[in-house]
Amino acid sequence: MTPRITERERSAILSSLAAGVVPSIGLHHIQVGRKQEVEALLNDLRRIEEGGAALRFVVGRYGAGKSFFLNLVKIVALERKFVVARADITTERRLHGTGGQARSLFSELMRNLATRSRPEGGALANLVERWIADLAHDVRSAGGADEDVGKRVSELCRPLQEYVSGYDFATVLQQYYRSHLEHNEALQQAAIRWLRAEFSTKTEARQQLAVRTIIDDESLYDYLKLMSAFVRIAGYSGLLVCVDELVVLSHRLNNRVARNNNYEALLRILNDALQGAVQGLGFLFAATDDCMLDKRRGLFSYEALATRLAPNRFASGEFTDLTGPSLTLPSLTPEDCFVLLHNVRRVHARGDETKSVLPDDAIVKYLEDCQRRMGAAYFQTPRDTVKDFVGLLSVLEQNPDARWHDLLGEIKTTNVPTQDPSVSAAADDDDDVGTSQPSPVSPDRRDDDLASFKL
Repeated sequence: MTPRITERERSAILSSLAAGVVPSIGLHHIQVGRKQEVEALLNDLRRIEEGGAALRFVVGRYGAGKSFFLNLVKIVALERKFVVARADITTERRLHGTGGQARSLFSELMRNLATRSRPEGGALANLVERWIADLAHDVRSAGGADEDVGKRVSELCRPLQEYVSGYDFATVLQQYYRSHLEHNEALQQAAIRWLRAEFSTKTEARQQLAVRTIIDDESLYDYLKLMSAFVRIAGYSGLLVCVDELVVLSHRLNNRVARNNNYEALLRILNDALQGAVQGLGFLFAATDDCMLDKRRGLFSYEALATRLAPNRFASGEFTDLTGPSLTLPSLTPEDCFVLLHNVRRVHARGDETKSVLPDDAIVKYLEDCQRRMGAAYFQTPRDTVKDFVGLLSVLEQNPDARWHDLLGEIKTTNVPTQDPSVSAAADDDDDVGTSQPSPVSPDRRDDDLASFKL
C-alpha cells in the first residue's frame, strides 16, 4: 500500500528539493537505492541497542546524497527509539578548538537533539522533563513520596558518576528534579542551559547549580558519552550523533595544527568505537572524497587515521565490504534516477498520479536531456537533476498552457560541480596560515603566479 502524502510533507519535500537541500520529513516517499548501505547502518543500530558502539564515515562526491542518507538513517533511528543529535561542522563549530568552537558544536548538537515525539529537534528539555515526570509517576503510584522520588533519581544517576565529569552531570539532573518539585522556572532553565553547554564560566554555573565544571572545548566527547548513558537510563536505545560537512575540517581550516588537533579528536572517537570502549553511542560523519583521500589536507594526511580507514584490499571490483568505518555511497543508476523522479512527480501530484502534469515519457525525455547537457553527472550527483525537475513541475502546474517539450529545450545547465566548491577554493590557500612555516611552491605554480603578476 502506497503511504499517504500529507500536505506538510509535500510542501517540505518540494520546497527543499527546489532549493537543493535535503527535506527533514517525508524522505520515505522519495528514497531509492542504497539498499546495502541502509542494511549496514541497521546492523550498526542493532549493535548500539545491544550496548555497543558504531562509527561510520559516509563518503561521496558533492551532491551525491550524503546529507539525504544521514537524514534517512536519522528517521530510521528515531523509529527504533534512538535519540539523535545532528549538526554541521563549520569553522566556528568543530571537534577541537581553543576559543569555544568545540563547545559551540556541542551546543548545536543539543539544540538539534531529536526524539520520535520531537523529530524536528529541540527535544532536550522534553526528554529530561518526561523522564522526571514518568519517574515521579511510577514512584508515587507505588505509594512513595516526593523524598522517595528524589532518592530514585539519585539512584538512577549513580552510574553516571563513573564517567569523566559524571558527578556534576548527575548533580544537574538532580537540580532539575528539584526545580520540577519546587516549580522553580529559573533553576530549571539553568539546568537545561548547562546541559546545552551555554554556561561560559564556572563561576556562573557554581552560583546557579552548585557544580564546579562546565561543558567546554576540552570535554565535548566526554559529555557525549555521558549523554548516551543518560538517554539509556531514560529508556531510549542509545544516542546517534550525525555530523555533516566534515570537509570544512580538511579544506577550510588552513592551519595545519588546527586540522591535526581535530583529526586527533576524530581518532579518539574512532578508537573507542572500534575497541568497544564506549556503550550505546554511534557516530555518522559525512565527508567528500577529497576530505577523506587528500594526502595533503584530508583525513589520509593523518597517518593514524589513514591506517584505520584504509579500504579492504580484497574488496574490489564486484566484491564489497560494508563492515569497515568508511562507507562510500555508490552512484545512482539511470534506473534509480528514473524511479527517483517518478517518486518526486507522485509527491507533486499529492499521491494521485492521474493528476500529474507530466507523463512517463516526459521523465524519459527529461533524463535524456540531462544526459545530453551534463553527461554522467546527472545520475552520479543527482542534486541538480532533481532541482531542475521540481522547477519544471512547478512551471507546468502554474502555467497550464505551457508544454513540457518546449520547456526542456530552455534549460541551460551544462556543468554540475562534483565536489564542494570550498575544496577547490581552499586548494589555492596557503596550507599553513597562522604558522611560521611557508608552504612549498612547485615550479609550475610559481610560473603561473609570475605570469599573472602586474605592476
